[in-house]
Amino acid sequence: MTRLKDLPQTLPVFPLPGALMLPRARLPLHIFEPRYLAMLDDALKSDTRLIGMIQPCPTPESQEPRLHSIGCAGRITQFSETEDGRYMITLSGISRYRVIEELEGFQPYRRCRVSWEGFERDREDAEADRGFDRRGFMGLLERYFDVQELSVDWPTLKEADDELLINSLSMLLDLSPEDRQALLEAPSLTTRRETLVTLIEYSLRGGEEDLIQ
Repeated sequence: MTRLKDLPQTLPVFPLPGALMLPRARLPLHIFEPRYLAMLDDALKSDTRLIGMIQPCPTPESQEPRLHSIGCAGRITQFSETEDGRYMITLSGISRYRVIEELEGFQPYRRCRVSWEGFERDREDAEADRGFDRRGFMGLLERYFDVQELSVDWPTLKEADDELLINSLSMLLDLSPEDRQALLEAPSLTTRRETLVTLIEYSLRGGEEDLIQ
């Protein structure tokens, strides 16, 4: 368990559209842009090795995108360097955070002052979803994957615990950045599962086309 006093007040942040990091989950990343190579180098030299994943808000292409107010920090737990200087890394989710302000500086990457308050549950053991109708949920998933014509490792899905199942699907399913942000900001695993079910059911109904008819 990560203690609040061990978490920094400032974070390097990686605004990556559609990339969702959740507490206790793992996110593989391919780092190749010079500014993010610099960010990774500095993070590896720090005591915490934390990088703050965050969704950028839609803005005109000519402007630096604004950031959503809530992101999730991950600790670098695996990394390897390719011959041409790129990195393959894995972040392990530690805790969500709230952006207080973006900081000015000479670094080529963005940094924010952050607050960890309100996300104490993220830094504890795996969360349970006591009202989870797992059988009904798996039936919904089967319909969704059939419609999407996706092959699935069903034995692995069935053996995963509640949190791993819900969080992995939240990170892996083809969802919009706005939907991923809603899943990130869900206050509990139960709320995240309910949100995910709503999104899957909406997709099965045909999304916006269903509203037009």
